[in-house]
Amino acid sequence: MKEKLLLVNPVILRELNGQFGLDDQTCQDFTRWTENFDQVVFACITLPEHILNKSDASTAGTNWQAIADLPCAHKVELIPLPWAYTMQNFVRTYAATRKLLKEKIEECKYLCFNIWGLIGGWGAIACLEAIKQGRPYAVWTDAVEYEVIHRTLSSLPWKRRIKEFLTLPLLKPYHQYLISKSELGLFQGQDCYLEFSPFSKHPYCVYNIHTQKSDQIDISSLNRKIDSLLSGSTLQICYAGRAAEMKGPLDWLRSLHHIHTLGINFQATWMGYGPLLSKMKSLAKDLGICDRVNLVGFVSDRHQLLQTIRESHIFLFCHKTPESPRCLVESLVSGCPIVGYSSAYPLGLVSEDGGGVFVPMNNWQQLAEQVVELNADRNRLSELTRCAALSGRHFDEETVFQRRSQLIKQYIK
Repeated sequence: MKEKLLLVNPVILRELNGQFGLDDQTCQDFTRWTENFDQVVFACITLPEHILNKSDASTAGTNWQAIADLPCAHKVELIPLPWAYTMQNFVRTYAATRKLLKEKIEECKYLCFNIWGLIGGWGAIACLEAIKQGRPYAVWTDAVEYEVIHRTLSSLPWKRRIKEFLTLPLLKPYHQYLISKSELGLFQGQDCYLEFSPFSKHPYCVYNIHTQKSDQIDISSLNRKIDSLLSGSTLQICYAGRAAEMKGPLDWLRSLHHIHTLGINFQATWMGYGPLLSKMKSLAKDLGICDRVNLVGFVSDRHQLLQTIRESHIFLFCHKTPESPRCLVESLVSGCPIVGYSSAYPLGLVSEDGGGVFVPMNNWQQLAEQVVELNADRNRLSELTRCAALSGRHFDEETVFQRRSQLIKQYIK
């Protein structure tokens, strides 16, 4: 049997001028997977036309790329799965989708499934089918989904809030069961690893990133940044991510306002689109910091995004859920210290070489005070900058995908 890998993932598949397309980062994943496997069978969610026509916030600000245009397209097989996040659609499409997953599991030598929600979570259904067939499989997850839902429940639309409230008690034991039956657990970051490793036969803390060795800040750029810090230049603060509840964008603005009231000279940039962007703009106006804060929305040019981070002195974040956002890795790679709410994930990123400062979650006042202290002690901030660059050298796409592939080949036999 060829080294054929089956991946089941909740990323969105859509049609582009008669061709199937995915977001550019997932397309980049294909390049790395096909470097390590003969063929990749990728099952993902088809975006319905009625949702696409609404310009849903979950897909706005996405760089779409046609699969056929990829150099590795001949090694990739796409399997469209139905969008079934309502009970009616899930029940209606369950039997046919289970049958399709059964056939693909039988065809492939290696199995790796991303688990997400209860209703519409086809990765979990793939796990159930693999268990039935007696096939070993790997579980991959980058968030503690039931904790994410629990912490953001109050911000959801009322219909979805009711659905999540009713299904939430089932999600935790369901995920723990699927992980316990898997042969390999690939858990992104320390938050996921600490939560799920007790239930896994072979747990590993891994990372899913899209930075290259060439993205790492060079010595001359790092020295220029430190020289600007020590010369007393305006403090540059940034963030890159969706303007959504789990990212804490309103806390981010309140923290900046507190810094402003203490007389700190700074400029801050938020790069990212999301459902709370308009609310962020209103709050920035109400707080009187519009001249200090630039809410640029989605940045399509990845090089421009990384350059903004590279030129910033602090990457300020207010993440409120146990997830593993890639933006913190991108910040370290760019030689920008990460300063924000504490959790196992950011602590793990800088555990070896440093480059981060953290405060208790939801304490935006203390977060602001930490920024004020760092601004006052530019020598300390400069040292954090050097440490961030050192930490960033642990993360490049080629290395992390190679390690994940080796683990799959080692345990999924």
